[in-house]
This record gives sequence, C-alpha cells and structure tokens, in this order.
Amino acid sequence: MNAYAMPLLVLLGLACQEAGAAVAVHLIPEVGPWGVVALRLAFSALVLVPLAWRTVRRGARLSWPAGLLFGGALAAMNVFFYLALERLPLGVTVTIEFLGPLVLSVVASRSWRGVLWAVLAGSGVALLGGGGALHLDPLGVLFAVGAGVMWAAYILTSRAAGAAMPGVIGLAIAACVGAVVTLPVAVAVVGSALLSPSVLLLGLAVAVLSSAIPYGIELAALRRMRAEVFAIVLALAPAIAAVAGLVLLGQSLTWAIGGGIVLVTAAGVGAVASQGRRPVLPAEALPAE
Repeated sequence: MNAYAMPLLVLLGLACQEAGAAVAVHLIPEVGPWGVVALRLAFSALVLVPLAWRTVRRGARLSWPAGLLFGGALAAMNVFFYLALERLPLGVTVTIEFLGPLVLSVVASRSWRGVLWAVLAGSGVALLGGGGALHLDPLGVLFAVGAGVMWAAYILTSRAAGAAMPGVIGLAIAACVGAVVTLPVAVAVVGSALLSPSVLLLGLAVAVLSSAIPYGIELAALRRMRAEVFAIVLALAPAIAAVAGLVLLGQSLTWAIGGGIVLVTAAGVGAVASQGRRPVLPAEALPAE
C-alpha cells in the first residue's frame, strides 16, 4: 500500500476502535462494564494465544513478571474505561482518558513547549468541566481519570513487555491475565446472561472492532510510515470518539465540551509533533478500549 495512504488506514483503525466502543455502550445494559471487559479480553486471548504460541515454539523466551504487569494495566484500563463509558458520552470519556498519555508525553518532553501543550490541555479540561447543558457525572469523570492513569501505565508496561518478549507474546499474556482477573467478577455480577448467544456475538464484535482490527492496522502501518506521523494520527482519538458518539450513539455535545475536546486533541497533536523524530506517544499508545 502507498505510504501516503497509511495515515488514512490508521484513521480507519481508530474509527473501528470507537465503533467497538459504541457497540459496548449497547452491551453494557445487558452485562455491565465488567461483562464487556471480560468478553473482550477473553475473545482477544483466544485470537492472540495461537499467534504467540508459534513464536514460543521457535524458542522465544517468556518474561512472566513483565507479562503480568502488562496484563494488570490492560485489565485495569479497560475496567475503568467501560465504567466511565456507562456514565459519560464516548467523546468525553476518551478525551479525559487521553490526558494520561498526554501528561506522560509532556513530562517526558522536559521542554517549555511541553508546558504550553499542558496549558492548552488544561484549558480543554476546564471547558469540559464547565459544559453547562451537559452535566458530567462526577463518578464517571473519576473513572475516566483512572482509565487515563492506567493508559499511561499500559504504555510503560507495554514497552517493558515488548522489550522482554518478541512478537505478540506479551500482549497474549496480558490478554490472558486480564481475562482471568475479570471473568470471575463478571460471572459473579452477571451470571448466566454472559453466555447468551446475542451477548457473546456483541462481545466478539467489541473484541474484533476494538482490538483485532486496530492492532492489525497498527502493525501494518508501522512498517510503512514514520513513528512520529503514526503518533500524531493517534492523537486524533478524542475527536474521532466525539464524532463516533454523535453519529453512532446520538450523543450531542455542547459548544463548550466540543471546544474542550478540540483543545485536548490539539494539545496531543502538538505535543507529539514538537518531539520531532522522538515522539513520546508511540505505537504502544494505541488504547485498548
């Protein structure tokens, strides 16, 4: 594929990711946030383990500490994200969550430009908080902040797992750990409803749209485009989430909240672009929503 078309492909991956989140919004009333997380991670593990096993059979080493930490971060990020999504619009949830890797980027930049992007992001958050007609659930905001913190932890643990294990081994272990942690809770909360054919089908759709397709696109894109361009496109996630919420879920936004999303997105793009060839939002920053 032409290298100039790759950014559009990454945008398609982000659109699929947010479409998966929209499906999750419809699934949450049936099985709750814990059920959505458990189904998504279980289906992801079923896809990733056979791929990882081929690499393991060739003699690849395993690092269980790195995998366990990665799995814990992955599970916690997803749980917080879907708990927030139960209470907040999709665009707002992703925007608040995005502050996690954005703060990580600003801290790592150690430059005056980083401070400017932090101020811009702070202005966006202020607009989100003063949204007027759209009341933001305080607990939902707290969950979204937790998702942002865990997204930053996800980036750091993903890098460690990627350095310790080749291929998708680290991600496969993380998905298994996440499924093992969340499935018992989901079964206790939801019960047999988790095994309903319609629920399983929607859970599979969430896993495919939010994990399988974006991850496949990520791997293809990184072979053909510069990492900094890839990271800039990823920084558009809050804006794409807002559009997905409007189109797929009918979640309208006030001008204030729309402006807040634009400012946070602009801060993310600026923070990455100002790093030149050393972006701090790398491939690992792709959220596992």
